[in-house]
Amino acid sequence: MIHIHKLKKAYGEQFALTMEELQIAEGSITGIVGNNGAGKTTLFRLILDLIEPTSGEVFIDNEPVRANDSWKSFTGSYLDEGFLIDFLKPEEYFYFTGKLYGMDEQATDQRLSIYTRFMAGEVLGQDKFIRDMSSGNRQKTGIVAAMMVEPRLLILDEPFNYLDPSSQIWIKRLLKEDNEARKTTMLISSHNLTHLAEICNRIVLLERGRVIKDLSLPADDPAEVERYFSMQAE
Repeated sequence: MIHIHKLKKAYGEQFALTMEELQIAEGSITGIVGNNGAGKTTLFRLILDLIEPTSGEVFIDNEPVRANDSWKSFTGSYLDEGFLIDFLKPEEYFYFTGKLYGMDEQATDQRLSIYTRFMAGEVLGQDKFIRDMSSGNRQKTGIVAAMMVEPRLLILDEPFNYLDPSSQIWIKRLLKEDNEARKTTMLISSHNLTHLAEICNRIVLLERGRVIKDLSLPADDPAEVERYFSMQAE
């Protein structure tokens, strides 16, 4: 589904990403792990055409993302709070997002019902603007907006951040169920290797913008990545 070819992104003389080739198969759940500055967010922003590469190309369904917009109609993503419209209430934001994907309010309400327990009564019906919500509830709002449109491709950057343990369990369950039911292709980054190992069938380790390890689960041992981090810390 995704093909990355000779992709580089530099800021001045410093390369944030240098990736020769990477293929993401349709229906896979790929975890992207790495220390701060490893290039995870840069990679996601390049895939989503939010920043321009220094060189190279990203293809989705064999089409370059910079040359057409067709991929946007089946892609859901949440990278950070910059994706939110924080002067709206969550309901308004969900309806706005749904409308972009051709959903009316009734269809949006039906999709939102799937995430009732994940939102835990703290997102809908609170009469709060998104900007006035806690970091955890803003995180939930962004994740739900990305998932409720039932995308073929879902990209989430550090989705477990700010979430309490119960919410982390719920989002892992929702991601696995969605992948099993609809074969959604997922790219998920996290500092937490345990979370990724529970839901992913592949883990890609980045360091200074380069792929250091590429593991297929359960055949490979995710402890290889943990050992790598342990060596870096010594």
